[in-house]
Amino acid sequence: MADQGLVKETACAVVEKLKAGDVTPLDLLDVLEKRIAEVDGKVNALPTLCFDRARSHAKALMQKPVGERGLLAGLPVPIKDLTAVSGVLTTLGSPIFKDNVPTKSDILVERLEQNGGVIYAKSNTPEFGAGANTFNEVFGPTRNPWDTSRSAAGSSGGAAAALASGTAWLAHGSDMGGSLRNPASFCGVVGLRPSIGRVAQTPKFGVDRTLGQQGPMARNVEDLALLLDAMSGEHAADPLSLPVLPTSFLSAARSGSKPKRIAYSPDLGITPVDPEVKAVTRKAAERFAEAGAIVEEAHPDFREAHECFHVLRAFDFAISKAELLRTKRDLLKPEVIWNIEEGLKLSVEKLERAEAQRVAITARALEFFEKYDLLLAPATIVPPFPVENRYVAECDGKKFDNYVEWLGIVYAITLACCPALSLPCGFTASGLPVGLQMIAKPRAEAQLLAGAKVLEDILGVRGTTPIDPRAPKA
Repeated sequence: MADQGLVKETACAVVEKLKAGDVTPLDLLDVLEKRIAEVDGKVNALPTLCFDRARSHAKALMQKPVGERGLLAGLPVPIKDLTAVSGVLTTLGSPIFKDNVPTKSDILVERLEQNGGVIYAKSNTPEFGAGANTFNEVFGPTRNPWDTSRSAAGSSGGAAAALASGTAWLAHGSDMGGSLRNPASFCGVVGLRPSIGRVAQTPKFGVDRTLGQQGPMARNVEDLALLLDAMSGEHAADPLSLPVLPTSFLSAARSGSKPKRIAYSPDLGITPVDPEVKAVTRKAAERFAEAGAIVEEAHPDFREAHECFHVLRAFDFAISKAELLRTKRDLLKPEVIWNIEEGLKLSVEKLERAEAQRVAITARALEFFEKYDLLLAPATIVPPFPVENRYVAECDGKKFDNYVEWLGIVYAITLACCPALSLPCGFTASGLPVGLQMIAKPRAEAQLLAGAKVLEDILGVRGTTPIDPRAPKA
């Protein structure tokens, strides 16, 4: 009988057990199936399970010598329900695709399987990943394991809630306007948006769409680096994809390499932030001084971020979903309809202006990183909010114009083409997690992971997950 205590082990430790022959991939699937039956009903993180497919993949993997089973050696991984897995229901969180079963997997999934990942579930996501609260008409809402009356954020909310509640050791997600970073922050786990092209994906609707990137989620920095290693690499089908680096991200995370000069910004100069979130993230950032780093308050100039992201996101929605608006409008949620219509109204002049703004933002960020090794800021501007709220309508007295504006602190970094992660850095007075956003210059994931591991060691928050889902406090 497989040991349920494995649920609490790190992914790196479980992979070592797999490589040593102490457990098998089939044992791990048994552990997960039991854990999901026990806790997932309370959070709804993994609405689609594919254990039969997973076991047949595990058995095929076990025919190979242990040393040939890839980086993950048979470790199970869930895939976000926006990404195709062959033979598995892939709904994109939309009633339009409630019966969609792809015949071919995304190249990201194929790469994970080649590297020894075993796919056993699809994690919940908002419709088409739109909006940073994970709910949809197909499967309903995903709840936050720390307080099941609260949102897990999004759009990789199912992935984050699975990690926090112990139904996954590692999880795949994606990020356009913070969709790996927001749920990591709300659920007390780690989520990384990599540089453009670090993780190859099957192009859809355009070969050069760069706002959205695929990335890893995990409970700690080392596990995160392990999954990034298993996801990375170039692929001919993705012309933007980058080759594997000579040094693994896991070894970079473990290098002990310390940043010399750090910048912290409570708001990147562009957004209101809840005072408690500011206080928790500032205190965490200042602790970098214990590693000998100089910590100063500074940030690049992001003044055009809201206008720029609004236009480029709307354009992306138009090219990817205009056909659905024409043919299935009655099945789309209002926020998605609004986003597509905003895109269809755009003039070439507006696009020209937005693209020029993105170039300028990226150039200023690069100049900033000539002085600073890392930039730190809150990963979300509020603590986890009630799950019934579709989005954050106001913060610290400021009302927002639309359902994505509250995400400015993360989408500004998307525009700057920088890799960024959310690291658990503390808790609110009511015991809800707060994430610190850590940002490096483009393609500097190794430096980012090394710095994150240094701060993770100082903060001592690692190991607070997984938890049994908690009902709201009376």
